[in-house]
Amino acid sequence: MTQHRISADELGNLGPLAQLIGAWEGESGHDVAPSPSRGVGENRFRERTVYTSVGRVDNHEQILYGVKFATIAWRIGEANAFHEEFGIWLWDAARAQVMRCFVVPRGISVLAGGACRPDSTEIRVAATLGSPSYGICSNVWLDDHFKTLAYALEIKVDGDTLSYEADTSILIKGRAEAFAHRDRNTLRRVES
Repeated sequence: MTQHRISADELGNLGPLAQLIGAWEGESGHDVAPSPSRGVGENRFRERTVYTSVGRVDNHEQILYGVKFATIAWRIGEANAFHEEFGIWLWDAARAQVMRCFVVPRGISVLAGGACRPDSTEIRVAATLGSPSYGICSNVWLDDHFKTLAYALEIKVDGDTLSYEADTSILIKGRAEAFAHRDRNTLRRVES
């Protein structure tokens, strides 16, 4: 799948993903994550996400349309990124399903999905550990020390404004209850 110029027909085939195309930036991010001591850490951050259409993706009889993305985030006041994600969103119009397949370069991959209307400005996806369809996979160390149990993401798009909330449930080694890792931000489209 390579980047290409998007036609009006293709844009229409992307369903709810069409509104994501472009580059987005935001500086009002809030991250609640395990601290280095495995307590509660809170960070403010800025981020940039770029969405590019990859067009039609044929999977035997299943016809999908995709949008690849790359996200990078920096703590406010710091030059080095603390978080990155790479992946692809897929739209299955026949099943009214949207999917977010992504990798976090710490050894985590997620396939999250959910029902969605083609004209929706709100997209919700979720994944759970052990699910045969929308699931989570981690490296051996993470699975032992910071086991990801569930992931949910809600995106709302209003023209050139995109806001999101992500909730990740993590079981930290030695604790009985899961940690609620939460991220949220509001981004503005800076390039179409």
